[in-house]
Amino acid sequence: MSGHRPPSEDSATDVVRWAVFSCALVPVVLLWYGSSLAGAAGTALGLAAVTAVCRVLLRQSERGAARLLAEERAPHRGRRHRTGTGTHRGGRHTGGNSPVA
Repeated sequence: MSGHRPPSEDSATDVVRWAVFSCALVPVVLLWYGSSLAGAAGTALGLAAVTAVCRVLLRQSERGAARLLAEERAPHRGRRHRTGTGTHRGGRHTGGNSPVA
């Protein structure tokens, strides 16, 4: 099985392929059942527009997911283990806000 790939490898491409197939099939079915040529053409254009927008959104989502995955795998360079001025360390604070009795 040289052409076999995992199901999640390129699912956006598979979705777009099915959408393009539907864009071609739906107008044919509409014509078969007696719809006008203009109605079938309008439906085809509408489906093509929706497919194009969905394809763009899927690609953006894939890029965002890949970027998030890359950030998770990269070493963290946060402030977690730094010490010095401005860090919050436990303990008692003197002066300032203590009530006077």
